[in-house]
Amino acid sequence: MFYKDFIMMMFSSLILLIFILIGVAFLTLMERKVLGYIQIRKGPNKVGVLGIPQPFSDAIKLFTKESIIPMMSNFNLYYLSPIFNLFLSLLLWMCMPFFSFLYNFHLGILFFLSISSLSVYTIMIAGWSSNSNYSLLGGIRSVAQTISYEVSLSIILLSFLFMISSLNLVNLIIYQKYIWLIYLMFPLCLIWFVSSLAETNRTPFDFAEGESELVSGFNVEYSSGGFALIFLAEYSSILFMSMLCSMLFLGGNIYSFTFFLKLGFMSFLWIWVRGTLPRFRYDKLMYLAWKSFLPVSLNFLYFFMGLKLLNFSLML
Repeated sequence: MFYKDFIMMMFSSLILLIFILIGVAFLTLMERKVLGYIQIRKGPNKVGVLGIPQPFSDAIKLFTKESIIPMMSNFNLYYLSPIFNLFLSLLLWMCMPFFSFLYNFHLGILFFLSISSLSVYTIMIAGWSSNSNYSLLGGIRSVAQTISYEVSLSIILLSFLFMISSLNLVNLIIYQKYIWLIYLMFPLCLIWFVSSLAETNRTPFDFAEGESELVSGFNVEYSSGGFALIFLAEYSSILFMSMLCSMLFLGGNIYSFTFFLKLGFMSFLWIWVRGTLPRFRYDKLMYLAWKSFLPVSLNFLYFFMGLKLLNFSLML
């Protein structure tokens, strides 16, 4: 019986990963279309009907191009870091609850924090191994930014955990049956969304890819397949963070079709922010993390801890 369950879980995981990659492909198309309409132009519309097969032609183009390897690079690390980056961003999805309770382990949120912390190393290695000053600077920036915002993300997540008293993502669905947590924790939800933007290196916090001063950040030396894998990892993380936002404060009922509409809406917000806001200054980004978000999220954490203690004392 165990082997049949194991085979089914492997098969379900494979289907999930395939659909994530297809979702990533169409997220890139949606981004180009939405940005096009924001800038009063059409976006991709030449390939096929309304430019729908565009992501697949881009994928073919990227993976068939010649891969240029810098002569002074540390080849093994340079080659492996994009692969490992994509692997980690896809591994994150394994903590997502599913119709069949796919890998429904009770420490799903802890798993998310562990894997998202590991992805810092792949960015750092990708920036360092190509032996380019620009990519090293981009890597350092990205690592500093990710570590800074991970602190506030973890503390905000702790507040949510105090509300549901569990590390299991499924409990978020149960506790939000009658009221969404966005109504109870609105400021924290806004801070979570902004921190998620910074965590995924997106506008207005895309300092790792500051074209004006760093050419293209830590991935400047990557071409063809390596660049495509980094690109896929970034968009997979955006989709995952959109899913987590829906789970945490928009009800997150995976058994209803509306969950996927919420996920699409959160992904659209990522793109909308990119089309609307200019890039922050780097020192302001750090001040925002350490001087604004950290104290506010800590105060809210103490508040929710107090609320739970009060609830327990009233029950006793």
